[in-house]
Amino acid sequence: MVTCQDIMNVMEEIAPRHLAEDWDNPGLLVGSPAARVERVFVCLDVSDVAVAQAAACGAQLIISHHPLIFRPLKALNTAEPLGRRIASLLAHGIAAFAAHTNLDIAEGGVNDVLARAVGLSHLSAFVITVQAADGHTQSLGRVGTLEAPMRIEDFAARVRAALPGGHVRFVDAGPRPVRKVALVSGSGSEFIGRAAALGADAYLTGDVRYHDAQHAAELGLHLIDAGHFGTEFPVVAALAARLRMLFDERSWRVEVVEDTAARDFFQVL
Repeated sequence: MVTCQDIMNVMEEIAPRHLAEDWDNPGLLVGSPAARVERVFVCLDVSDVAVAQAAACGAQLIISHHPLIFRPLKALNTAEPLGRRIASLLAHGIAAFAAHTNLDIAEGGVNDVLARAVGLSHLSAFVITVQAADGHTQSLGRVGTLEAPMRIEDFAARVRAALPGGHVRFVDAGPRPVRKVALVSGSGSEFIGRAAALGADAYLTGDVRYHDAQHAAELGLHLIDAGHFGTEFPVVAALAARLRMLFDERSWRVEVVEDTAARDFFQVL
C-alpha cells in the first residue's frame, strides 16, 4: 500500500521543503499522511475545476504548485469559494499537497522547465537564495543563453509558441540582439534591475506592471511578460512525467493524471 506520506517523501526528493521561502506554505494542506493513494492528480491551482477532475478520475491526492491554503484560516465557511473547495476535497477523500517556491527553486523545477521550453541552455543561478560553503547555489530563476542571437520580436514569438496562453507582451528596448536571457516564472518584475545588472539582453517573467516595463526600457533591457499562468503551467506535465518515472522505479501501482483543462484567467480580445 502506497500512502500519502510515501508520495510526500518522493516530492521531498524533487522539491525539498527547506528550499521554500519563509513566507510560503508548501506541504500537506488537506488530508492525512496515512491515507492510501492509488491515483494522483497534478495541477497548477486547486481550482473548482481541478477538484472536479480529481474526483472524476478517482484521485486520492492532488499535487499542486500553488498552495490551496496560503494565509491562516480563522473559519471554514463553506459558502465561500475556499471553504467550499476544502469541503469538497474532504467529502471525496482527496488530500491536497503543494510544492510552491521550493519547486520554483529546485533543480528540474518550474524555472528549469520554463528555460528549456523557450530554448535556453548553459543555465546558471539568477536570484541566489542559498550559497553553500562548497560553492553550490540555489536560485530563484535562471540565466541562460540562446543557441544564436535573435531579434526581440523573434524571441517573443518563440516564447508565445512555446508556452500556453497564446499571447505575450514585450518591451522592445532597442536594436540590441537577444542572446543572454534571465527569467523568473510567475511574478518576478522586482528583479528587472538585477537582470540588467547581470548583463541579460532580455528578461522573461509574468505579472509585469506599466512602470516596471518603463524601467526595463530605460535600462535598455528587452522584457517579455508571458503571464503568471503561461510561465508556470508547463511544470504540470513535467512534474507528472517525473512522478511516473519515480513511481515506476519503486514498482508502485500509482497512476498519475495531469490537468489538461486549466486555462489562463486572462483572455485577450
